Amino acid sequence: MDDKNLIIEYLKKNPYSSSKEIFEGFGRQKSLATVKRLLSKLIQEQLIVSTGKGKSTRYNLSPVYKLFEPIDIEKYYEKEIDERIIKENFNFSIISEILPKTNLFTENELTKLNELQENFTNNISELSGLEFKKELERLAIDLSWKSSQIEGNTYSLLETEKLLKEKETASGKTKEEAAMLLNHKETIDFIVENPNYLIHLTVSKIEDIHSILTKELAVDRNIRKRRVGISGTNYKPIDNEFQIKEALKGMCDLINKKEIIFEKALLSLILISYIQPFVDGNKRTARIVSNAILINHKYCPISFRTVDSIDYKKAMLLFYEQNNISSFKNIFIEQFEFAVNTYF
Repeated sequence: MDDKNLIIEYLKKNPYSSSKEIFEGFGRQKSLATVKRLLSKLIQEQLIVSTGKGKSTRYNLSPVYKLFEPIDIEKYYEKEIDERIIKENFNFSIISEILPKTNLFTENELTKLNELQENFTNNISELSGLEFKKELERLAIDLSWKSSQIEGNTYSLLETEKLLKEKETASGKTKEEAAMLLNHKETIDFIVENPNYLIHLTVSKIEDIHSILTKELAVDRNIRKRRVGISGTNYKPIDNEFQIKEALKGMCDLINKKEIIFEKALLSLILISYIQPFVDGNKRTARIVSNAILINHKYCPISFRTVDSIDYKKAMLLFYEQNNISSFKNIFIEQFEFAVNTYF
């Protein structure tokens, strides 16, 4: 463990410590000047914050560090719902204060993502219009299937392909399951046919996407006016319609100001789910909006085909409960890499 991580580990156990206390925590193996230099670097990296001045200065872990803190997700879920210490209520500061000042990806992660995007751009430049359309349809089928499966839809990938290509419903399945899948495909088609639709994100456009996704399903349209619960967690989303709209507007402003397309896509994926603006269909809407941002900026879309549904839900719940993005960010990077290497 390097010196900076040693300081982080010390502050986990001893929040609001002075530089002298941290120096003594090192067993005086480093000079006090070295400890102060390390503390300055950690502040620059937004991993710790300081309060007070002079001899009264104290150091603590920052909200940014907690956003990316490595967490053993399997160990985390060994505790039952009521045993976990969580952030039960919606954290408005995550959108208004923390995320606007935070780079979501490390330099190495961005290098990898940009190289993959370059591969995608090179690959599609060699495809004819018909070949590109065929590959996009293949990805759309996979995305419709996986996005619906995460929500409990029992159609297999093969059954989904028959439904979307030949309009052949599977025996023993409900009309609602078929409608969910067909709505996904219709929404993706809408995005492709309107290439600038989500270049600028707005609340009304998110509502439009949700409306297509939930067509002919027993789901309330527009921003919800009542409380919702989420299975598997004690996290409670906002229950006030005006606060929901405020949070969504803040999210749109945040995403529109971000310059890195991968950040825009990842933020829409996690924050629409976190806000839960609709009675149902929130995660489906998040996945489609995220992909719309990628497609509209000519980036490779993501099918999520190989992600395990339980792993997806665990990573999402970790963000709800701890505002920790680490596991979900890994899923995003892995699935973007899979998409580039599998389609087109």
